[in-house]
Amino acid sequence: MAQVTFIRARRPEQKRLRREAILVAARELAIQVGVQQVSLGGVAAAVGLAKSNVVRYFGTREEIYLELAADAWQEWGEAVTPLLRAGGDPIAVLTETLEARPLFCDLLSQTVITLERNVSMEAARVFKRLMLRIIAEVGAEVAAARPGLTESEGAELVGTASALAGTLYPIVNPSPVMVELYAQNPDIAAACPRFAPTMLRTLTAIAIGLPAMRERDQGSSAKRSTSSVGPETMMMSP
Repeated sequence: MAQVTFIRARRPEQKRLRREAILVAARELAIQVGVQQVSLGGVAAAVGLAKSNVVRYFGTREEIYLELAADAWQEWGEAVTPLLRAGGDPIAVLTETLEARPLFCDLLSQTVITLERNVSMEAARVFKRLMLRIIAEVGAEVAAARPGLTESEGAELVGTASALAGTLYPIVNPSPVMVELYAQNPDIAAACPRFAPTMLRTLTAIAIGLPAMRERDQGSSAKRSTSSVGPETMMMSP
């Protein structure tokens, strides 16, 4: 991307534009080479700033990408909700919308292993609260669209979908060495999971299993409650 040279930002509006320019540059670089490969220096160069100027707006490279991850969560939630309300199958909707957002999946793959490890407490708190809110909101929509699931089970399905998407993303976007390995060894390539089929199968199994587990847990709880009642209490019961 073309470099842009800024004069020193003094007014609030200038600072806001500077911050947005940093986020745009970081996003474009991540799309080009992957989140893991982008350095703070690379982002600074892309916006025509010194690294010391970038850290006035974001304490670390990780804080830049954690904010982009928060934006991606928000955008994904806003995209999924109308599809579910229009009658879309929840498992298909979750799978298709995640597959259509490779940057989001890349950010999901990096969140725990890098992006949450070099950020301020406040940045982490803001991100986590937003992520949990989106999971709960989309989970409620999933439950409404799939009879048999409670809202908490819907949220569990959404959380699993995002975690699985982050796990699968680097597998389906392998390094050059692995690309060559797969080209030379089709049997190894055939054993590697594919994104959509793996998502669909796994989420279907979980969606089917959650109500069964709930019934099992409720049954176990009832048995424990009955077994805790002593003979004297049993005799006094009407």
